[in-house]
Amino acid sequence: MMSTLSLNISIVNHQIFVLVGIPGMEEENSWMAFPLCLLYILTLFGNVLILFVIKTDRSLHEPMYLFLSLLACSDLGATLCTMPTMLGVYWFGFKEISFNACIVQMFFIHLFQWTESGILVAMALDRSVAIKNPLRYTSLLSNTVIGKIGLAILARGFCVCFPAPFLIKRLPFCGSNMLSHSYCLHQDIMHLACADTTVNMLYGLIIVICTLCLDVAIILVSYALILKTVLSVASREERSRSLNTCVSHICAILIFYMPMVGASVVHRVGRHLSPMVHMMMANIYIAVPPVLNPIVYSVKTKQIRQRICKMFQQNKIRS
Repeated sequence: MMSTLSLNISIVNHQIFVLVGIPGMEEENSWMAFPLCLLYILTLFGNVLILFVIKTDRSLHEPMYLFLSLLACSDLGATLCTMPTMLGVYWFGFKEISFNACIVQMFFIHLFQWTESGILVAMALDRSVAIKNPLRYTSLLSNTVIGKIGLAILARGFCVCFPAPFLIKRLPFCGSNMLSHSYCLHQDIMHLACADTTVNMLYGLIIVICTLCLDVAIILVSYALILKTVLSVASREERSRSLNTCVSHICAILIFYMPMVGASVVHRVGRHLSPMVHMMMANIYIAVPPVLNPIVYSVKTKQIRQRICKMFQQNKIRS
């Protein structure tokens, strides 16, 4: 009786999940490995460079750049918890991942996802304060305040993601153990369960409403206040200068939210689409934002661009 019960439990609960590269074209996975490896290297280099420049240049120890350093840390975290398994699948053909490792990766992916969303909200509020109250900007957003905001954002992300592993752990998996991507997501694992997943679906819906929708609403309100303040300024030059300080942040918002929304739409209503489309959207959603953010801020932010150019010129002179 006990042996039969333990056999049934071992059959129902998978201990291994299978990650997927290019659907139906596994022999071509190596073609995807090189661009992913290049993105990995560029992401690490770009974000570490941003952190180094901000740390070494005291003139950049301002709220805007401190929030940018938080964004770079979040991008590094998201990259470090996803790229190893992605490269393992595409480059070395390592497709299997243990159940517990998959849950841990899922937790950290969603943690950095919601942390980055919170950082983008904080950066929107930073721009609003800088434009509406420029004289009190540094006093309102002191280093202590920024540290508390960063801890609050991280705590929110942790609390939002904390239930997910337990909601997945309670589910039985008796059918396919093949995931849809080369990394683990809550909705992807949930769809493999052979039990009622209503609680998991409600959890996901509540999280989206209470975090993503709320974050987007705060960002929109912040920029409405920014536009109201900027349009009240008489000088066209001052209006242009004020809006230029927001360009990088607006690009970061689009870079983060558009792939997320696109991947979600394709995942929910695009089941008739080619598996290749799902694979590309999933990889873009994970791999592209962390590599584009440092490029955007390096190109669009004058102070960072000048500091990076100066640093490379000094290295060239020394060599």
